[in-house]
Amino acid sequence: MALPSSAASTVTFTPTADTYVQDSTPSTNYGTSTQVVVDNSPVRRTFIRFSVSNLTEPVTSAKLRIHTISGNSGSNNGGTWKSLTNTTWSETGTTWNNQPAIDGATVGSPGSVAKNTWYEINVTSVVTGNGTYSFGGTSPSSDGAYYDSRETGANAPQLVITTGPDPTPTPTPTSTTPPPSGDQVLVGAGDIADSGSGDTATANLLDGISGTVFTVGDNAYPDGTASDFTNYYDPTWGRHKARTRPAPGNHDYNTSGATGYYNYFGANAGPSGRGYYSYDLGNWHVVSLNSEISTSAGSAQEQWLRTDLAASTKSCTVAYWHQPRFTSGANHAPNTAIGPLVQALYDYNAEVILAGHNHQYERFAPMNPSGGLDTTRGIRHFVVGTGGAGFYGFGTIQPNSEARNSDTHGVLKLTLQSNSYTWQFVPEAGKTYTDSGTTSCH
Repeated sequence: MALPSSAASTVTFTPTADTYVQDSTPSTNYGTSTQVVVDNSPVRRTFIRFSVSNLTEPVTSAKLRIHTISGNSGSNNGGTWKSLTNTTWSETGTTWNNQPAIDGATVGSPGSVAKNTWYEINVTSVVTGNGTYSFGGTSPSSDGAYYDSRETGANAPQLVITTGPDPTPTPTPTSTTPPPSGDQVLVGAGDIADSGSGDTATANLLDGISGTVFTVGDNAYPDGTASDFTNYYDPTWGRHKARTRPAPGNHDYNTSGATGYYNYFGANAGPSGRGYYSYDLGNWHVVSLNSEISTSAGSAQEQWLRTDLAASTKSCTVAYWHQPRFTSGANHAPNTAIGPLVQALYDYNAEVILAGHNHQYERFAPMNPSGGLDTTRGIRHFVVGTGGAGFYGFGTIQPNSEARNSDTHGVLKLTLQSNSYTWQFVPEAGKTYTDSGTTSCH
């Protein structure tokens, strides 16, 4: 399709497939529709695929062009567009129930859009040469954006690629030493997926945040069954499953042995049936624990935790589980049985503990295992039960509680630097509550 040239040249590709899916019609395919849509009420997601071939020069520019339909008034949000690792989804077979994960890099958003207008998104970072490329669009807005599909012909989506000689030849490497590892992101929440819309709102937030996703339990309501994961979790947070490292909650254990949880997450949940494991992110050691089994001193989990922490070579440590040791929530009291795990983490100078269980957000000052303020070695506790389930209120405010909110779904984003961390509570679309700060590691 493109001709060899020593000068810059531009070629336009049209899609080989496009479709959208809709949560209110989960088994319907829209592959032959003359439009594709991004919306949040009902939730609609768009998928577009291009096949790029016959390029003989380096790609210097690639733009995804999409055209809003003429029969709509436009939208206040044209969607967030990302690449997909799945490039084999079926145009005539894709439905809400079997949609591919929108799991790649964010390439851009056109912002607000008017009707009957072309919009461009720079995808040069993704389209690097010949190959197959898929893109997915989502929107947090209930003011849907409608675009012409490939069935319309002239206004079909386009991938416009400019090629030419590489203006900056790659220098010969002078060292094999890798560059220092950059900041890592750990983002997530707990108390997530049910029949409401809160989990959709928080999953949309994850669409725009790269990094590792954590969960702090009660992943799929009401009982953590296989069907609960299929019907509620998978259509929302499920599209981030490949990068999720979960923890179980009491509702996950409403199914005997939490088999729905372990079967759904597989190896990402650690050794089968155990519910505690660890991994590293940059200079941080990350521990996912299980508050639904024995946490007593001398228990298998507590002994494993101490051995794991002793073996870690990382400077900073963060741990997470479901039931909080400290909380001001009215529905669930502070869980003193978790104390031995907190003590072990304190003994090994951990920085942060994340929990859920109470459906609200709360941040505590750094504390010792007894709940006393400790600005030298204390661990900062967060309750992030804001993943989607209905809200709980606050009761007696506990000592050292520094920030609280009980009416905003959202996710907690931790940016893990080499010897410090930054936290940011990211609220669902339409809400304004946030909380942020930075602390050095011990």
